[in-house]
Amino acid sequence: MEEGPAMGVRLGFLSTYTPTQCGIATFCQALADQLALSGAEVGVVRLVDEPQPVSPPVVHEWVTHRREGGADAAATLNRYDVAVVQHEYGIFGGPDGVDVLQVVARLHVPVMTILHTVLVDPTPGQHRVLAELIDHSAALVTMTETARDRLVAGWGVDPARVSVIPHGAADNLSEPSDLSTRRLTVEGTTVLTWGLLSEGKGIEWALLAMAELRRRMPLPRYSIVGQTHPRVLEREGEAYRDRLEAMTRDLMLTRTVRFDGRYLSGSELRTVVRGADLILLPYDSLDQVTSGVLTEAVAAGKPVISTTFPHAVELLSGGAGLLVPQRDPGAIADALERVLTVDDLADRMAATSRRLAASLMWPAVAEQYLELASTVQHHAVPAAV
Repeated sequence: MEEGPAMGVRLGFLSTYTPTQCGIATFCQALADQLALSGAEVGVVRLVDEPQPVSPPVVHEWVTHRREGGADAAATLNRYDVAVVQHEYGIFGGPDGVDVLQVVARLHVPVMTILHTVLVDPTPGQHRVLAELIDHSAALVTMTETARDRLVAGWGVDPARVSVIPHGAADNLSEPSDLSTRRLTVEGTTVLTWGLLSEGKGIEWALLAMAELRRRMPLPRYSIVGQTHPRVLEREGEAYRDRLEAMTRDLMLTRTVRFDGRYLSGSELRTVVRGADLILLPYDSLDQVTSGVLTEAVAAGKPVISTTFPHAVELLSGGAGLLVPQRDPGAIADALERVLTVDDLADRMAATSRRLAASLMWPAVAEQYLELASTVQHHAVPAAV
């Protein structure tokens, strides 16, 4: 690889990180690994609820309920050329994750902030936290144009300060010959929904859709893979999963619907996704501007049926998937029927996904981050507010 301006740049991340079970931790690990392969030096200040064993690239831990830990986190990040803050309200301590501000206010190196959520209607506290984080940031990254537009409209951010870089996914494409020989028929077809389970995933609407579809045709297998989100498990236990399983029994779907409560990552998860014929994302949210699950589905070359959350609208509108309204089991059933019965529709959707896949792979995504870092590392640090 030819040496470029960002080769050897030192990037300090402030983020959750594995073995924490959340999408941002998984994202951080994948991005950090690829950046290191591309020649960057990467260190991670890991956000944790309780101390854990530390090994590279984790260089420091911030136990989030200890507010005084922000100063030490900042001191660690100041040893790097650029501090990379992954922002999601729920991963930082304090109301609306306000404790992140005590870190960025102490940073003497440029800050690049990756925004996983940009809300349309934030609370005053949420607005304040993000506004101050923006003020401290030399560059902002969103993963969709929708999120970028929200920053411009809702926070008055100069569009030139915001880079849109896709979420990123591992190469999980099947060989083209495999796709050409696997005809999508109802018998033996697997529909897959995966990810950490919580209210808002919309699984109940998918189950009602399966019950509706049964009136029209034989049912495919429907696999729901993923453990309950750890935060939800702390608050509510398995109440949501229990309701879904009871609903499956009441709808007499137990022969075709399977719950797999394991937390899968890496090669195990990629194998499950590769083995699916169709991905179903029945999410309730109208706000979701980033979905790692959606990115991984498209990067695997899979046809997708999804509700119309913003990231899905952007990524699927070119033909990689069918879009349905939120909380509408009839529309989900209609979409499933189309994909399962219309000749070549699934193949055409998969072919579109395959064309999009190259731009979503981690090497391509990391290259964009390195290019941005090469600019950011020479940026003047904003004065403390």
